Amino acid sequence: MAHSDSAPSSDSSTSSVPSTPSASSAAGTARRALLRGSLAAGAALALPIGLAGSAPAQARAGRPAARWGVQVGDVTDSSGLVWVRSDRPARVTVETSATESFRRVRRWRGPVVGPGTDFTGRTSLSGLPPGEQIHYRVTLSDPDDPRRSGRPVEGTFRTAPDRRRQDVRFLWSGDVAGQGWGINPDRGGFTIFEEMRRTDPDFFLHSGDTIYADGPLEPTVELPEGGLWRNVTTEEKSKVAETLAEFRGNFRYNLMDHNLRRFNAQVPMIAQWDDHEVTNNWYPGEILEDERYAEKRVDVLAARARRAFSEYFPIETLPAADPEGRVYRVVRHGPLLDVFVLDLRTYRNANSPGRQVNERRGVLGERQLRWLKKELARSRAMWKVIACDMPLGLVVTDGDQDYEAVAQGDPGRPLGRELQFAEVLRHIKHRRITGTVWLTADVHYTSAQHYDPSRAAFPDFEPFWEFVTGPLHAGGFPALELDGTFGPSQPFVKAPTEANVPPSQGGQFYGQVDIDGQSGALTVRLREQGGEVLFTKVLRPGLVGQ
Repeated sequence: MAHSDSAPSSDSSTSSVPSTPSASSAAGTARRALLRGSLAAGAALALPIGLAGSAPAQARAGRPAARWGVQVGDVTDSSGLVWVRSDRPARVTVETSATESFRRVRRWRGPVVGPGTDFTGRTSLSGLPPGEQIHYRVTLSDPDDPRRSGRPVEGTFRTAPDRRRQDVRFLWSGDVAGQGWGINPDRGGFTIFEEMRRTDPDFFLHSGDTIYADGPLEPTVELPEGGLWRNVTTEEKSKVAETLAEFRGNFRYNLMDHNLRRFNAQVPMIAQWDDHEVTNNWYPGEILEDERYAEKRVDVLAARARRAFSEYFPIETLPAADPEGRVYRVVRHGPLLDVFVLDLRTYRNANSPGRQVNERRGVLGERQLRWLKKELARSRAMWKVIACDMPLGLVVTDGDQDYEAVAQGDPGRPLGRELQFAEVLRHIKHRRITGTVWLTADVHYTSAQHYDPSRAAFPDFEPFWEFVTGPLHAGGFPALELDGTFGPSQPFVKAPTEANVPPSQGGQFYGQVDIDGQSGALTVRLREQGGEVLFTKVLRPGLVGQ
């Protein structure tokens, strides 16, 4: 169905949602029906040994195999990056076609993958038609004998539209396999990815904590409601990640899940990182006191984690071998949408009480701050989604006296890391930049915050919304306090009352954003696993503040 929900739901809305289907929505109906029936074969070709119990029947002995599936990242109206991992050295070849029959193909010669990138590789596609379904298949071949090729693995994705009248849908969330809750075969694994796949989004914004490198998994965990949670385990997930091999193993672990692989084969990814790709609440220059770590230097751990992150996600700005590569970037999704992906880890100052009256480094760093202001000002997209891996107004602590995110519990004038965001918000107001929406995850519950200068200690900005969601598959945590500096109100929140509530008790969340190509209206839905829509907000285009 065209941008319709696959599971029954009930909206709780402060605004009405336009009900008249657009022409592009009608055109999407047949496309989505086709996708749901055709993708399973391509995604199922790559079952990792150990999860399924045996090698796939189609595997060819002695030939390269892509047991971790395929994925596409940072898709624009004419380009994308195709990712694959081989089980041995191999030449990557990608073929694209307008139809799943692959009657006419365009062939792309990819890299030779080997141990230097953990046998992962990306192939850049360019010159693609805008707003079209692209079918692709990846073939791995022996670098010395092209005749020795593995079975192709197929995927599909849509390029961004180049016209305003095409609808856009995307999802966002974060936090996978955290707090000891890994792949549980008794519960079907990461089933939320299959639910999200069925909504058929144009892309998925992964808002960080893509892995839990600091979260070892036990084979079984006692559930608070009684019974046992059973985890699939691996050697790399048996301890905190310190070596490059261990960080790589954490990314491979998540790809053992068939739901995630099938999702990746259909839904393009925009990935950012937060703390758990390295270790909890980390910052540059930190020396760990955690007894689990032999390597105490966070800078060493972060360099290894960044390399593994860049190897396992297709990100245009972050090649695996480039230490100067950056996570922050803007991904342009046609005339309706630009996504500004921030990095609140790499350039931050040390966690502290956050009461500095002058603070240039903050949590963004000076260079990223300049970049964000410049790119927001030059954006011509109707909507400008700011993908911030931590919330602005929620008070996230780090120990008894320090603070981990932006807010620090003082409701007065901006201090510490708040100063940079005050500068961004002032810039948006004075440059009259319209259509900004802030999306985040991190705190393991879902909520909606509306910021208004009439309630704020710092009044030099226009009203805006921030939406929080997650976790995808991790422990749930109680709601946090609001900091009054930017005048937040919270019309909706759903959170557990206890810490580390397991996925077996619910509380797994994701967000859905739909942009109507006819009216330009942007609708945000906060959803809980199972399909229920918990909160809906419709935003009108063309406004500096909402």
